[in-house]
Amino acid sequence: MSKNIIKTSDAPQAIGPYSQAVEAGGFVFVSGQIPLDPKAGTVAMGDIKAQARLVLENAKAILAAADCSLTSIVRTTIYLKSMADFSAVNEVYGGYFPSDPPARSTVEVSRLPKDVVLEMDFVAWKGIAK
Repeated sequence: MSKNIIKTSDAPQAIGPYSQAVEAGGFVFVSGQIPLDPKAGTVAMGDIKAQARLVLENAKAILAAADCSLTSIVRTTIYLKSMADFSAVNEVYGGYFPSDPPARSTVEVSRLPKDVVLEMDFVAWKGIAK
């Protein structure tokens, strides 16, 4: 089994020694996405809902580079600086997964890269039609 590094300019570039995503064994493992503007490389301003939308749009771009879509996602982990944001993030997330959503965990963490308030990572399976 080999691995394929997924990279796109339509999503923020990695801010450390990791890949945007790696494809292996029919799965695509998308690294944690924070609300970074893919063009400017800066943390996006706006409320938690706007930031959650940006994270999901960035993930969508990475998945597209791997010939997948959001419907290919089988597992998500959401990291929140405060569980007080859970409902707002859940509302946005639910809009992206209106039916048959992936398995998911949501955890509160003390700190995230660039001091953002949320991060999400994803596992997609290429066996699911786009």
